[in-house]
Formats: sequence, C-alpha cells, structure tokens
Amino acid sequence: MSQTPRMAPPLLLLTDISVILGSAPLLERATLSVGAGDRLCLVGRNGSGKSTLLKIASGEVAHDAGTRFFQPGATMRYLPQEPDLSAFANVMEYVLAGLGPHDDEYRVRYLLGELGLSGDEKPAHLSGGEARRAALARTLAPAPDLLLLDEPTNHLDLPAIEWLEGELKSLSSGMVLISHDRRFLENLSRSMVWLDRGQTKRLDKSFAHFESWRDEVLEQEEQEFHKLGRKIAREEDWLRYGVTARRKRNVKRLAGLHSLRAERRNFTHKLGLTKMASLDAATSGKIVVDADGISKNFDKPIVNNLTFRVLRGDRLGIVGPNGAGKSTLLKLILGQLAPDSGTVKLGTALEVVTLDQQRADLNPNTSLADTLTGGNSDQVVVGGQARHVIGYMKDFLFKPEQARTPVGTLSGGERGRLLLALALTKPSNLLVLDEPTNDLDLETLDLLQEMLGDYPGTVIVVSHDRDFLDRVCTSVLMSEGHGRWLEYAGGYSDMLAQRGEGVTAAKVEKIEKKTAPKPAQAPEAAPAKAKISFKEQHELKQLNEDIAKMQAQMAKLEEVLATPALYTKDQKKFIAATASLAELHAKLKKSEERWLDLEMLKEG
Repeated sequence: MSQTPRMAPPLLLLTDISVILGSAPLLERATLSVGAGDRLCLVGRNGSGKSTLLKIASGEVAHDAGTRFFQPGATMRYLPQEPDLSAFANVMEYVLAGLGPHDDEYRVRYLLGELGLSGDEKPAHLSGGEARRAALARTLAPAPDLLLLDEPTNHLDLPAIEWLEGELKSLSSGMVLISHDRRFLENLSRSMVWLDRGQTKRLDKSFAHFESWRDEVLEQEEQEFHKLGRKIAREEDWLRYGVTARRKRNVKRLAGLHSLRAERRNFTHKLGLTKMASLDAATSGKIVVDADGISKNFDKPIVNNLTFRVLRGDRLGIVGPNGAGKSTLLKLILGQLAPDSGTVKLGTALEVVTLDQQRADLNPNTSLADTLTGGNSDQVVVGGQARHVIGYMKDFLFKPEQARTPVGTLSGGERGRLLLALALTKPSNLLVLDEPTNDLDLETLDLLQEMLGDYPGTVIVVSHDRDFLDRVCTSVLMSEGHGRWLEYAGGYSDMLAQRGEGVTAAKVEKIEKKTAPKPAQAPEAAPAKAKISFKEQHELKQLNEDIAKMQAQMAKLEEVLATPALYTKDQKKFIAATASLAELHAKLKKSEERWLDLEMLKEG
C-alpha cells in the first residue's frame, strides 16, 4: 500500500537494518525514519525484534547490515525496559547523571515529584514501578530532541499512565514508542511502524487506523499467497492471518457487552443496593459475592463501609492507584482476609481460578506441554472435553515445535499466554485476574478478550489497561481515596464520564503533600520593572528580524532535504544540510525564548 512521501528531514534514519540470531534473521532490511516532532509507534508481536530495533536506534546494539544515521548536534534519550540503577546511591543521583551540561536541575525535581518520588529512595529497595518512574524522570528531564521509549507504561498505575500521556503530549521532542497499551497508543501516535517477520511497514496515521489497515494488508497478502498456489503452513495461517477474524469477532462482542451494561444499569436502578441485599434465597444461586458494609484498616482506611454485589456473569473491574488497596479488596472478596466490620458472603458451589500477575505458579524447568497436561499424557481436558495438547497450544498462539520448550526460556508475554491457557484447563465459574494484560502483545490481548467473551462464568479483574477495561467490564469498582470505593456501570470510559475525571485525584493529593516546595526554599521574585528599556526595545525589534531570517533559512534547508533520495545520492550534502538545520533550530529556540521574555516584560 503506497504512502504519501515524508517531507520533514529525519533526526534518525535506519536503512536496511539486518540482525541474524543463530541461523535465522530477526531483522531483515528494516527501516525506521523519525523527524522532529514525530510521534511514531513501533508495534509487532512479542519476539518480533521491536526492542532490538530500538536499541540499534539508540546506538546501544550493533547491527549486522544496514546503516544508521543520527542528526549531528541533536540529543537523544533512551528508556530501556529494565533500567539499571545499581551503580547509584539513590534515585536523585541516578536521574541527575542523565542531565547534559545545560539542562535544568529544577525539571528533575518537578518530574520526580509528579512521579511520586522524593529522590532519596535507594535502588535496592525500589519496586518495579518505582524503578520505571525513576527511569522516566531521567529520560524526560533533559527534554531531548528525540525520545526512544520501550514500554514506558510497564509497571505504572493509572494515575502515572495518564500523567505520562499529558507530559509526552506537551513535549516537542520526536518520539518512538513501543507499547501494547491501545489507549496510550491512540492518544499519542501520529504514525505507525509495524514490524512483522523482520521487516517494517509504515502507516502515516494514528493507531486508531492501524488495526483496520493491518487487516487489509494481511487479507491482500493471503490472497496473493493463494493466487500463487503456495501452501501456507497451518500454524502460520492461524498465528498470522487469524488475527483479522479474532479482531472482527471482538468488535461484534462489544455490542453484546453494551447490552449487558444496560441490563446491569437497569437492574441496579430498580433494586438499589439496600434492596439487592435483601433478595430471597430462591435467587441466591445468581449471587457470587455479597458484600455488606465491609471495612478494613491497616494504619489507614483501605476499605470503608463498602456495600456491593457481584452477580453471575458479571465482569467487575477493580481500579485505583498503587497503594489504594486493590489486592486487599480482592482478598476480602475471596474470603482470604476477614473484614474489621461488615460481612462478605460468597455464592454457593463456587470454583475459583486466580491468575497470578507474578507468574509464580509456573515451574521454569517443566516443558510447555507438560505444564498444560501435568506430564501424564498428550491430552488436556478443557470444558469437559479432551483435546490434544498441540492443538490447544495453537489456540494460544504457540507453535508445535515449542511443546518441549522449558517454561523458563519463554518470554514474559509467552508466560502470560501459558498461564491463561493453564487457568482455562481448570474447571471454574469465577476467574480472578490480577493484571492479566502485563507483557501481552496486541494479538494476545485480542485472544484474551475473545476468551473472556466466551467464558460462561464471572470475572473479577484488576487492571491499569483502560482499553481492556472498556472491552471487558460490565462495571468498575473505583477507589475514591481514604477507603471509599464507588461502583460505576460500564467500563473505564463510562466511569470517566460519570466521575468527571480519571484516576488522578488520589495521586495529586499525595504528590502535592509530598513534593510541594516550602515557601522559604522558593527563589525570590525579581523586582518588577515599570517599563521595558530602550535597549531592550531595540533587541526585541532585532529579534523579530532575526527569527524571520532563520525561519526562511530553515525552510530552504527543508526543501533541500525533501529532495527524493538525497541521502543515497549525496550523503555529504544531506549531512551538511541536517547539521545546519539542527544549528538553526537551536538558535531559533533560544531566540524565541528571549523574544517571549521581552514581550512579557513589555506587557508588564
């Protein structure tokens, strides 16, 4: 599919990048071009080589073939998936080490405060989420020309994700994002690069257009395969081309989910919480969880006088910032923890299966097939029916040759898929999923959504994935702070519309209390001038002329750089033009900042 030629000069250009792992290519003539102000999202299945391509872009990893160009004089910062803080005494030292000679330390303090960190934290004691926040502060503090962000929302809660979205939107930096968070991609992307079987395909539209475009590409490719009379391997056909059918089925399921939400709203409206609590025993088989006025305190209120009910077939999402008490609430719901006051009654004949977000239930030395079958046969029983383990594995996007692969060698996303497959082999009528979307790629998220749509029982899910909550949940139980929880009909977007804001209120209160500077520490304001001086008036006039000249020069350079195939025909001219453009860009930025200062002084 042809795309409109790009006109902006690149900050970063990767051309025909190839990487060989063993005897098989991981990347094969992959291309990546990022210009100033671009917001480019790099997507692809787990293991497709996205992180490797980003490391090559950052200069951290060498490639076997191809060329890498980065604009001279430009600045770049790279956020890895697993930041290493071990060489630093505390978070503040780690973040300050990422600054350049002219960067502002005040921005470091601002970012740490917004991310809920003081800077005094010791690296050895950081959780995964805290380490990710520290790495984000280090990456964003210099406000570089180019940001390379590998799964920036990993281990973050909803307040941090929503804050990060706003912060990235406010930056003029070019960006390359790797993420499987659909809502995050929808809100930030301007262009998409799809990495598939080692090669890249580009769409200069946002993520909202990506999946339908990808479906078209796959359908065209499948037709071409059949026209050529070539045989497509069954497993490749399912893994690759089945994504289109799964996505279309999930789109249809959303209509059914809206009907369920409407029924629940009407049911709740008719009965009310107090009347729901008094339903007679004849209908008790429909009740899965009946919580009446429960409270729990650990130095602070976690749950305060909460009454709610989960009915058979409900999909309840539990939402709130880290530290709100989501895990404690789950334990109260399941009877693993007794409330300080109030009662929790569980429905009759419940069979509960819990998905552990830490993947702790998997033995790293056991093969994938033996994990699913228990090692006693090649059959697995699902829904009372025996199936061959290879066929069941393929349902979860595993290839037949992976059957004897030790679990310990699987990627995080593959372990997530395996845990889902294992959970659904156990008889259950209540699924409790704690962060089930961690490490899952877009195709696996579609698969999970499809399976939950088919699941006949009840689902309780804790998640920070807004799109997933919208696609799955019939209601959302939201932490309002200070132990207060409210239930909203519908998914995350419905909660947002009813509440008027996201999950930021509790976080803002915490950060302001923790990081607001003391009045004595604030720098004293300079005395106001009565009016702008004659010398400053002359400087302002000169700045207007200089800015206009620089803009004209930059426009000419951009015309030169927009010449088709300039980089391949005259590499020296291309490099000289990009260096001049970078220098002009820096001068223009400095001049515009001074112009703004003088204009404000003039108005004051």
